[in-house]
Amino acid sequence: MAHYAIGDLQGCFAEFQALLAHIGFTHGRDTLWLVGDLVNRGPQSLACLRYVKQHEGSIQTVLGNHDLHLLAIAHGHGKLKRSDTVGDILAAPDRQPLLDWLLRQPLMLHNERCTLVHAGIWPQWTVNETRQRADEVAVALQSRPDWFFAHMYGNTPNTDRAANETERLRFATNVLTRMRALHRDGSMDFDYKGTLPDMPAHLMPWFRAPNRQTLGSQTVFGHWSALGLYQGESVAGIDTGALWGGELTALDLDTQQVFQVASKQPKQFE
Repeated sequence: MAHYAIGDLQGCFAEFQALLAHIGFTHGRDTLWLVGDLVNRGPQSLACLRYVKQHEGSIQTVLGNHDLHLLAIAHGHGKLKRSDTVGDILAAPDRQPLLDWLLRQPLMLHNERCTLVHAGIWPQWTVNETRQRADEVAVALQSRPDWFFAHMYGNTPNTDRAANETERLRFATNVLTRMRALHRDGSMDFDYKGTLPDMPAHLMPWFRAPNRQTLGSQTVFGHWSALGLYQGESVAGIDTGALWGGELTALDLDTQQVFQVASKQPKQFE
């Protein structure tokens, strides 16, 4: 029995199937955690969503920002962008069961060895606080989806100093699904998406913040395709840009062995 994590799919279903074959994944024996962003911008978002839902006994996922974007659009909030490729889901005959299932997915997975989120963990949060904040978002998302999506979009606050429930939930959502870099004063940056060597001096990756509270256990995340495969400082970044012509990556969470398949998408830059 093996336990794997796989990076952002974003509709790259052919690569997903190729990677499962490459690692010899067997439903009912092995288990898989996905870092979210099952959908959007890639060619087969509907197939990815259907497959993961069909195999929820052996596959678990957290929600990524693109998954939340799809749900927001389905609830009448947010706007379809020219690069969005979720129209097949919104027009599918099984649209509602798929969206209802997606809405119920968590924003954090955890076991005794590691924590998995889509983007990152606020440096001052412990694993237990991260779980609490992720659960708060999930409860609001599932119990008050229209209210939640009406207030989800926005870049404030950029530090953990919320004035009300709306700001508290938006901040936690942004940390867990959007965060990449922090300013040197510890506030969240929402603009930088580039590589680690090209990061300006006034920024730092979230996982290099001083006094990070989750250094004692591994954090696995995706979201940052320009970062590429990254292992160090008790983290594993596994979004290796399958959507952009890179690779789709699996990490064996027990042995830390990495497996990759080449993307079938045209080589491009985010």
